[in-house]
Amino acid sequence: QVQLVESGGGLVQPGGSLRLDCAASGATLDYYAIGWFRQAPGKEREGVSCIGTTDGTPYYADSVKGRFTISRDGVKGTVYLQLNSLKPEDTAVYYCASDLSPCIPDITIRNIRPKDFSSWGQGTQVTVAS
Repeated sequence: QVQLVESGGGLVQPGGSLRLDCAASGATLDYYAIGWFRQAPGKEREGVSCIGTTDGTPYYADSVKGRFTISRDGVKGTVYLQLNSLKPEDTAVYYCASDLSPCIPDITIRNIRPKDFSSWGQGTQVTVAS
């Protein structure tokens, strides 16, 4: 397991943008698949996006497709989640998570599963409101 830290959350108006960062403490993320999840009050934690260790197509949940972009950069493989065209329903605590498993969504739920990721950050709050 690696120690992950998220940052970049905050308060933004509808239609605005944020960039979330996920970095490892004292380690590189180059050899891990990194998933982004979010959890709103009273709701289950849901997958948002995932990027693997190859040049394959990143995964996006249907609810964010076309608005969010995941990328990886830097010597430590820091992973970013660009949030554009934000909506109030995007309000949640956002978590990044890692595992050596690839970004393969579960066929039944048609989304990546939290239980498939072993290392988690502390979360960063994203609030979308006027």
